[in-house]
Amino acid sequence: MFRRVLIANRGEIAQRVIRACRELGIETVAVYSTADADALYLREADETICIGPPPGKSSYLSIPSIIAAAEVADVEAIHPGYGFLSENDHFAEVCRACKIHFIGPEPETIALLGDKVAARELAKKAGVPVVPGSDGPVEDEARALAVAAKIGYPIMIKAAAGGGGRGMRIARNEPSLVTGFHAARAEAQNAFGDGTVYLEKLVENPRHVEVQILADKHGTVLHLGERDCSIQRRHQKLIEESPSAALTPQLRKEICDAAVRVAKAANYHNAGTVEFLLSRTGEFYFIEVNCRIQVEHPVTELVTGIDLVQQQLKIAAGEPLKVKQADIEFRGHAIECRINAEDPEKDFQPSPGRIDLIVPPGGPGVRLDSHAYSGYRIPPNYDSMIGKLLVHRQDRPTAIRTMLRALDEFVIQGPKTTIPVHRQVLSHSDFRAGDHDTGFVERYLSPHPRIAQGKDG
Repeated sequence: MFRRVLIANRGEIAQRVIRACRELGIETVAVYSTADADALYLREADETICIGPPPGKSSYLSIPSIIAAAEVADVEAIHPGYGFLSENDHFAEVCRACKIHFIGPEPETIALLGDKVAARELAKKAGVPVVPGSDGPVEDEARALAVAAKIGYPIMIKAAAGGGGRGMRIARNEPSLVTGFHAARAEAQNAFGDGTVYLEKLVENPRHVEVQILADKHGTVLHLGERDCSIQRRHQKLIEESPSAALTPQLRKEICDAAVRVAKAANYHNAGTVEFLLSRTGEFYFIEVNCRIQVEHPVTELVTGIDLVQQQLKIAAGEPLKVKQADIEFRGHAIECRINAEDPEKDFQPSPGRIDLIVPPGGPGVRLDSHAYSGYRIPPNYDSMIGKLLVHRQDRPTAIRTMLRALDEFVIQGPKTTIPVHRQVLSHSDFRAGDHDTGFVERYLSPHPRIAQGKDG
């Protein structure tokens, strides 16, 4: 096992990795920008190093600064967390060249799966269904129109190197395809430095279901069940849960087996997530692989009892997985609500600034992963997450009731938060019935915000 690990991230995920390391007896080095000088996770690390000013490109995205900190601190490995450099194959390659273990898959795997066109072809070869679409990148407007005419509208235009909803457009006819094609390419070029796009048939009102996998360097690939991430806003997840209310036992087996086949085909090592769209009629389609720990990983930890971050560390250190697929038991139901400092009444505008008071919820079945504290100032430079509120109960109805109770207990004075939106979603009769999809929030959320009345009122 490693002696000393640097965490190349910030906020709650930095704190989460530090906790996992401490339980394994690993020393930790935390890096930070000047905007995070008062961050809670810095108090828990064995050593801290400032790597630059607030802009991400000058600190958490600065590969030279992070590698220099790793070399000065004499670490053996770097954990990238999620976001920032976590899926940057160049960063993983630099780590390898500097003889520092990158806690994630190999750079070749990240590069392969980071290209969504290549990942799509890999999934097809592994016998995993993909959404009907273009065979490879679409280079010009004429080709886009020809492909759309063949597969039929509506069409989803997607960035090959993208993520987080950027470089994506929906086209329902030829004029919107032409406009969306150029807009998606420009946005992808600006966001990722790569304007390559491809086309897929739009699956109307799908569920978003993802499968957590663990793969060691000794040939073992396991799945840890699925998470349903269908409650989203503009492709950004708001609520995640496990198991999915939409899957039958047979469909669950098929989708989890498909995820394992994709991971094996990619020669994947470490923790990862294979994402799928699930149609209303039960067909599932591969979307992409996330080559990192997910924000919502605690949902899986709660239903399996497996510490995913510790498993990441052990796999990166060369240890074999000590569990077999048959050993993994799924218990109860878990739900996660992402609590962000955003103003829902102003189209979810970020609400940075001082938290005057924060009183976390508690009681049976409640977990809060957060780096925030009373007096903490949320910087405007990064994402607006305050924390992840989770519950784990014996079944879905009980988990929903516990989450509503926890949301009512959660006191955050100062910034606006997404707590009211979570209350509205979890109180809606369609969500309670498990009858929701990725368009749920857009359909029912009005500007104020209020979720439209369900059958329960």
